[in-house]
Amino acid sequence: MESNTVLVVLACIAVYVIWFSRLAAGLRGPRVWPLVGSLPGLIQNSERMHEWIAENLRATGGTYQTCTCAVPGLARWQGLVTVTCDPRNLEYVLKTRFDNYPKGPTWHAVFHDLLGDGIFNSDGDTWLFQRKTAALEFTTRTLRAAMNRWVSRSIHHRLLPILRRAAAGSSAVDLQDLLLRLTFDNICGLTFGKDPETLSLGLPNNAFANAFDRATEATLRRFIFPEFVWRLKKWLRTGSEVTISESVVHVERYLSAVIKNRKLELGADGSHHDDLLSRFMKKSTYSDSFLQSVVLNFILAGRDTSSVALSWFFWLVSTHPAVERDILLELAAVLSATRGTDPAAWVSTPLVFEELDRLTYLKAALSETLRLYPSVPEDSKHVVVDDVLPDGTFVPAGSAITYSIYSAGRMKPVWGEDCMDFRPERWLSPDGKQFEAHDSFKFVAFNGGPRLCLGKDLAYLQMKSIAAAVLLRHRLAVVPGHRVEQKMSLTLFMKYGLKMNVYDRDLDAVAEELWPEQPKVAVESGGSAASDLTKTVQVG
Repeated sequence: MESNTVLVVLACIAVYVIWFSRLAAGLRGPRVWPLVGSLPGLIQNSERMHEWIAENLRATGGTYQTCTCAVPGLARWQGLVTVTCDPRNLEYVLKTRFDNYPKGPTWHAVFHDLLGDGIFNSDGDTWLFQRKTAALEFTTRTLRAAMNRWVSRSIHHRLLPILRRAAAGSSAVDLQDLLLRLTFDNICGLTFGKDPETLSLGLPNNAFANAFDRATEATLRRFIFPEFVWRLKKWLRTGSEVTISESVVHVERYLSAVIKNRKLELGADGSHHDDLLSRFMKKSTYSDSFLQSVVLNFILAGRDTSSVALSWFFWLVSTHPAVERDILLELAAVLSATRGTDPAAWVSTPLVFEELDRLTYLKAALSETLRLYPSVPEDSKHVVVDDVLPDGTFVPAGSAITYSIYSAGRMKPVWGEDCMDFRPERWLSPDGKQFEAHDSFKFVAFNGGPRLCLGKDLAYLQMKSIAAAVLLRHRLAVVPGHRVEQKMSLTLFMKYGLKMNVYDRDLDAVAEELWPEQPKVAVESGGSAASDLTKTVQVG
């Protein structure tokens, strides 16, 4: 009897070895181990996940497949992950076969408690309805004007006084924290017309902001565990699931009061409300839960992405003086044409649309930042039916596709031998006068296809306003010894923040040093005031 049992066990092991050998032979990418698949590699590289994925993609030509569950019957559907940054595959997944690659049930389940069936957590008709409704609003000039009003107010009455105080007192600031607060205030104002005032002198705590942050961070932890684990924790009400439950209750209670008051205000006189919540309410009669989902989805999308991008931008600019010089040169040229040659007039009032639109080199520098440090470094899709990607990779139904936005900007075949260099000129026409956008499936920082970011133009407007206002008035430098590292999360935060020393900018010296010979001619011809200096500095 015992010998028979041993034979059966040995036979099972032999069958598994044969099966596993075939599985491993058909996969490219990180090493796959018996039973646990590629999990050891994931754990070993958990603190440098995005670089690890990029290294694997470079080694495999832009696409690889791995398995996080090397168990027969589960590996093909629940463990198989296709990882790609090939522009052909990205266009196919995000546009050509869009319907075959939704967010999927896993993503929806993870975020449902916080985001409900909002636009960023839904597929199919639910998503399409919200997308069409929101798209109508994002094309209106009044929304752009509202964003500019909120941004200008928060910059000049909140951010700049804090930076002036830091410069006067020779004290450092955590610029990432300031930017997170600023963009949170802005997106709340734009979305539901209320300013939480998290960016104020003293940097006060705000109950709504704190609850939103706790709910978001706890929700992201669900991705660490298999779905049955966090669902069990939710049922048992333990750990981070308690945080999600309690924080979501607080957030919903706050938004419920906002929606109730807004309905009363609109019933009396809604003409002075131009926020997204009011616009949705004026279009039709929606349930309070739907309106809450709309608000939360736009806050999540509009807050972290711009602040994270600006954090990496200011770090890159502070460590690349030639780029900073060219940004200042362009600002001097544009503002001298619109406000005169007195530098004091350049900082007397916020920049207006026409001035911001002319800052082509600044937009190039922001785009170059997003190429190297996209706010959302990785994203994933669910495969509905069996398919074959343009590069020949077979993807079975039920498996997942991860497209690496971080890696897409760091591939030599796509961006050239200097792909690791911070070089804004790659976004300008050969004569340096016009901004030239790259193919949206080479540069997917704003997604692509039907889910292309609706707030892309508003994001550039906000980032250009903040960058111009700060750089005109201050020079920033990383505090000596401060470590700038990536935080491993769905958004590319800096792990230890961004501690920077703040120094006043001598605009008279800027005018004297950087003044072009004929600034008005360059601006009137639509040109960029950036110099022809070649900036080719290696970044990590």
